[in-house]
Amino acid sequence: MLAAMSSAALRPSSQATAVSRDRGDACPGTLRLHMADDGALARVRIPGGVLTVRQAEVLADAARRLGDGDVHLTSRGNVQLRGLAQECGAELAELLTAAGLLPSRGHERVRNIVASPLSGLDGHAPDGRGHGGQCLDGQGLAGQGVAGQGVAGQGLRDVRPWLTALDTALCASEAAQALSGRFLFALDDGRGDLAGLEADVTVRATADGGAQLALGSADHALHVSARDAPRAALVAAEAFLEAERAGGTRAWRVAELALGADELTESVGHRLTAEGIGHERQVRETGRSDGPSPGAIGDALSVHVPLGRLSAPQWRELTRVAIGELRLTPWRGVVLPTPGTTAARRTEALARLDAVGLVTGPGSPWLRVGACIGRPGCAKSRADVRADATAALEATAALDAVGALDAVGAGRRQSLPLYWSGCERRCGHPRGERIDVVAAPEGGYRLSVVAPGHDEARTVPLDDPSRLAAALAEIT
Repeated sequence: MLAAMSSAALRPSSQATAVSRDRGDACPGTLRLHMADDGALARVRIPGGVLTVRQAEVLADAARRLGDGDVHLTSRGNVQLRGLAQECGAELAELLTAAGLLPSRGHERVRNIVASPLSGLDGHAPDGRGHGGQCLDGQGLAGQGVAGQGVAGQGLRDVRPWLTALDTALCASEAAQALSGRFLFALDDGRGDLAGLEADVTVRATADGGAQLALGSADHALHVSARDAPRAALVAAEAFLEAERAGGTRAWRVAELALGADELTESVGHRLTAEGIGHERQVRETGRSDGPSPGAIGDALSVHVPLGRLSAPQWRELTRVAIGELRLTPWRGVVLPTPGTTAARRTEALARLDAVGLVTGPGSPWLRVGACIGRPGCAKSRADVRADATAALEATAALDAVGALDAVGAGRRQSLPLYWSGCERRCGHPRGERIDVVAAPEGGYRLSVVAPGHDEARTVPLDDPSRLAAALAEIT
C-alpha cells in the first residue's frame, strides 16, 4: 500500500548548496497575480492555516465571484484562487482586507507560517512539559519515548500563541519585507509533524517548557524560552537577510546561502545575545510523526482533500461543521475544531463531509496520491495529470496492491506516496521518499523512485493510466 503524503521525509544534508538568484522571486500573492493558462492566480497566505468561519466564507465568495469557483489548497496550508480576471486585483484585495486576511500589504507574500494543525485539540501538557509513553523516532517508527519529544498523537504545548505573536512581529518588521515569498517558518508543538517540511526557521516545543530554534537543515539548534520563541524566530529571519547581503548574492531559502546552516545558527546566536534573548546551543531534536489522519481526533475532525481542490459545496459543508475556525494543513487537508460536541454529532458530521466527496477515513487511496495543477491550468504541463490520476484510481486497485520498498536502515517494508507531474519541475511534490509519475515529452508518463538505494535515473514507461499497477510492480 502506498503511504500517505504526510509520511516522514528524508533528512536533508546539512551541507549548504549556494544558489545565486539573478532576479527577485516571482511567487504570486494577492497583490501580485500570476498569469496562468486558465486565468490569473492569487495565492492567499493563511498563517498556520487558521481561518475563521467568516474568513472561509469570504474566500468562497471570492472564488465564486472572481474565479473558477473552487478553493485550491497548497502544500503550505495556504489558499490559491484560480481562473481570475487579470483586472480583479483591486476588488480581491478589498475583500481580503475587510476580512482580516491582508493585514499588511508590504508583508502579504512573506507570511508563510505553518503550525501543527492539531495543536491544542488532541491533548497537550498545559505547562508545556512532556508526557510519558511512546513517540516517533527519526524514521517515523513507534519506539520508546525520548526526552524532549512529544507523544505520538499529542504535542507538548498549544502553539497558537506563538503563531499570533510571530505573525504580528513579522508584519511589524520593515526588514522582513525583503524575505522571499518562498521563505518558510514552522511552529511545531513538539510532536514532530512539521519536521519533514524543510522550513527555513523552525520553532519546536521541548519537554522542559521551552523551545528549540533551528535554521534550515542545521544539526544544532538554539534553546530559548517559550516566551522568547516568536521573537527569536523573527531575529533568525533577519539574520538570514543579513547573511544574504554579506554574501553578495540573492538567496530565497536558507539552503541557498553560501553560509552553512550551522554557521548561520552561530550568527543567529550572536544576534539573540544582542537582543537580550537567552539561549543555549543544543543538538537538534529529530523525532518526527505524520500529519493528522482523517477521522475524529480529540476535539476535532480531520479530512483530506483529494488533489487539494475544494468545490463550493465541499467548502460550504466544512464551514457548516466547523465551530469557530478551520485549520488548513500542509498535506492538503482540513482540521475542524469541534469542542463540546458528542461522539454521535461528530460521526454525523463526518458522514456529511464524506457525502460531498471529502476523505474522512484512513483507507482511501487518495491519501497516497498528489498532483501538480497540470493542463489546462499550466502552459508547461504536457498532460492533464489530475484527470489521469483520477482515471488511474478509478480503473485499478493498484494503489492497494502494489508491493512495498525496503526502507534503508529501518528493517521493515515501507510504502511510498505517488506524485503526478506535468513536467520535470514537479511543482508541489512532497518532500522525501516518493514515486514520481512525470509526463514525458513523447507522451505518456515515466515512473521513477525517489528513495535511498534507488537510481532516480531508472524509469519505467506508463502509456495508459489504467496500466498503473503493472508499471508500479516493475519500478518497485
